[in-house]
Amino acid sequence: MTKRNRPWGYQSPVDASPADWELHPDTVAVRGGLARSGFGETGEALYLTSGFTYDSAEQAASAFADETDHFLYSRFDNPTVAMFERRLAEIEGAEACKATASGMAAMFASVACLVSAGDRIVASMAMFSSCYVVLTEILPKWGVEIVLIEGNDEAAWAEALSKPTKVVFIESPSNPLMEIVDIRMVSDLAHKVGATVIVDNVMASPVLQSPLKLGADVIMYSATKHIDGQGRVLGGAVLGSHEYINEHLKPFIRHTGPSMSAFNAWVLLKSLETLTMRVERMSSNALAIAEALEKHPKVASVKYPFLKSHKSYEIAKKQMKGGGSMVAITFDATAEQTYKFMNALQVIDISNNLGDSKSLTTHPATTTHKRLGPEVRAKAGITDGTVRLSVGLENVDDLLKDLHQALDAAF
Repeated sequence: MTKRNRPWGYQSPVDASPADWELHPDTVAVRGGLARSGFGETGEALYLTSGFTYDSAEQAASAFADETDHFLYSRFDNPTVAMFERRLAEIEGAEACKATASGMAAMFASVACLVSAGDRIVASMAMFSSCYVVLTEILPKWGVEIVLIEGNDEAAWAEALSKPTKVVFIESPSNPLMEIVDIRMVSDLAHKVGATVIVDNVMASPVLQSPLKLGADVIMYSATKHIDGQGRVLGGAVLGSHEYINEHLKPFIRHTGPSMSAFNAWVLLKSLETLTMRVERMSSNALAIAEALEKHPKVASVKYPFLKSHKSYEIAKKQMKGGGSMVAITFDATAEQTYKFMNALQVIDISNNLGDSKSLTTHPATTTHKRLGPEVRAKAGITDGTVRLSVGLENVDDLLKDLHQALDAAF
């Protein structure tokens, strides 16, 4: 930019000097990936633009040939989206990150960019219903073989991973019943046959679990959940090595188009600043609620990773810093009786979202996991009496009062 064309106040951008020490993830969540423009803004800039200009036709040709660093088109990359990607990658300790339009876009792209007809995927049985549909209905149409494994049966995983496998997909904790998979155990087995291990880390968030440190190769998120955490925007993210992101994922996303918008990236970028505080408070509230409900005579069972009664409690304690914000509650009840409990809640909302600052509850069998069908739901342990509670930031005493009064009203 020539001096005569510069707007008032514009100076050449200056990158901040990096600290002489490794920054804590909480500091990275505020300052990671920061790229200030020539105006020296304090807050991250929102670049609402679809395209970018070039000084010459030669520069455009050079940019498209990857001979120079230059943004081309916001479906490919965008400065605000890039800041979000770099910040999340720094928090996770990943080499690279690619943002997507939604969590399911991230899930599908993370797997689809690796597989071809004749390839084999091994996955944990417990997972979100849309992930289940992708793996068991959509990818088999492409000639991809799918094998599902229940729980942490090491022998079953070892048998499944005794054959060449392209991808291992794990959701831990799972939605909605908070099942835990031993990520280290499965990753070690998977790598013996050359598989890429992808972990859906949505229910834990970067605050409570670091799959890459446990041996996984790729992490995927629905950023709509805890990362936004305030019910505003959709988004997803996939993190992994430079080789995986640049050679496999980016070309797939570039040509299929599930790109994150600059506005959503800006919202999520700012949300990362408070992620730790929110998730720690939610997790603390959730543990208190899980402990209280487990003792309630009208509750048949409570599933929460940091309850000692959880079948994978020791594994959860080993690979997680907290139990998360989700509690699975089951009543010996019909759907109608369970609805009565939910309808009696006065503070907690009925919503199929999760990871929000507001506490939310849903009936998985008739909403989020209805698509699975009764046989699959029964095998997974999702009954008409199952309720998923996403615990928010409210005062925990108010939440407990609301739950207790609803229990009294319904049963």
